[in-house]
Amino acid sequence: MNESLQEKNYPSIGDEALSSIVDGFKRFRRDVFPAQEELFKKLATAQNPRAMFITCADSRIVPELITQSSPGDLFVTRNVGNVVPPYGQMNGGVSTAIEYAVVALGVRHIIVCGHSDCGAMKAVLNPQSLESMPTVKGWLRHAEVARTVVEQNFARCDCGQEHLELLTEENVVAQLNHLLTHPSVAARVASGQLFIHGWVYNIETSEIIGYDAESGRFLPLDGEELPMATPRSRFNS
Repeated sequence: MNESLQEKNYPSIGDEALSSIVDGFKRFRRDVFPAQEELFKKLATAQNPRAMFITCADSRIVPELITQSSPGDLFVTRNVGNVVPPYGQMNGGVSTAIEYAVVALGVRHIIVCGHSDCGAMKAVLNPQSLESMPTVKGWLRHAEVARTVVEQNFARCDCGQEHLELLTEENVVAQLNHLLTHPSVAARVASGQLFIHGWVYNIETSEIIGYDAESGRFLPLDGEELPMATPRSRFNS
């Protein structure tokens, strides 16, 4: 009954990983929060995000850092492979978040963001690596369409770095297509009330390229023209 935390195998405060996280919270509460206290008071009872950001769960991807956004600016959903399952009978957390963002929060932009050196995309190229992870394997079936597109349209692809980069881009396009199967998204895109975007972030260089539906290519986000993945609206909003 009097077992110590160590005897129960709980992490101690000396655990380096946990200690750094707790220390970070202490710095936040001591140094960061007071400087933005008015913002947090405003956010305490309501949110009005500018965009929904769907990206990978990879620890190297920090949407608020990459876009220099403040708390309350982004409605973020993260999962392995920045996947958007097609709308269907088995709708899960991603589908629920999309519907809530569009219908309840009224976001006008949804960004699907992939990234370089993506472990999920490497696994799609090497499915045998997932034999001990059946849940991950099942989830990444939503990216199979991207693998097929690359294999059937880029015959000279050597399954190396170029193959991975192409797959990462095509996976973003595939998830944008899945996104448009969601009724709440499709209705607002058709009326010009919602805009969708497909990005790929390069961890090493900070570059972002965006999918441009009109040209069918990925273009630099900071180029002369902003790449737009949104289909042309068909109805007046």
